[in-house]
Amino acid sequence: MSMQKTVNEEKAMKSSKVKYITMTGIMAALITIMTAYIFHIPIGVNGGYVHFGDSLIYLAAVLLPTPYALAAAAIGGGLADLLTAPMWAPATIIIKMLITIPFTNKSKKIVTPRNVIATVIAYFISGIGYFVAEYVLFGTWSVFFVSMYQSLWQSGGSAIFFVIFGLALDKAHVKTKFFGEN
Repeated sequence: MSMQKTVNEEKAMKSSKVKYITMTGIMAALITIMTAYIFHIPIGVNGGYVHFGDSLIYLAAVLLPTPYALAAAAIGGGLADLLTAPMWAPATIIIKMLITIPFTNKSKKIVTPRNVIATVIAYFISGIGYFVAEYVLFGTWSVFFVSMYQSLWQSGGSAIFFVIFGLALDKAHVKTKFFGEN
């Protein structure tokens, strides 16, 4: 009996990995498209733009285990920059991975107090991260307030979209239907 249980557990683990890898690929593709092309609004003088790709990064962070969310964020954000502004890709890969960290996937719900607060933390990570990247690329500290202001628009829009989309997905019980373990 224990041999059968071991075989079934192994099949379940493989199935779970395939599910997470598939979802990671789908999220990375959606992040790329939403960042690079859909609601892509250029702002500022530094090549920045407003997009809702970060809201999908936030969703990946609450739907997937951390390693998979990190991969979806890095791949999706990195590909979007390679398609639109390649000089930002190295910084974006790191920053997008970092903004997934404040979120939790341990709840049955997507929109939780912690995940709403995480959008604010993600704003600071993103704003400071891109400011440092701008300093490395352009060599000036004078863009700090401009960078943080532009990040506020970007992160604020993504936070609003994340909450709206997350509430809709919560009403549909997406986490329990598709991910069952929570």
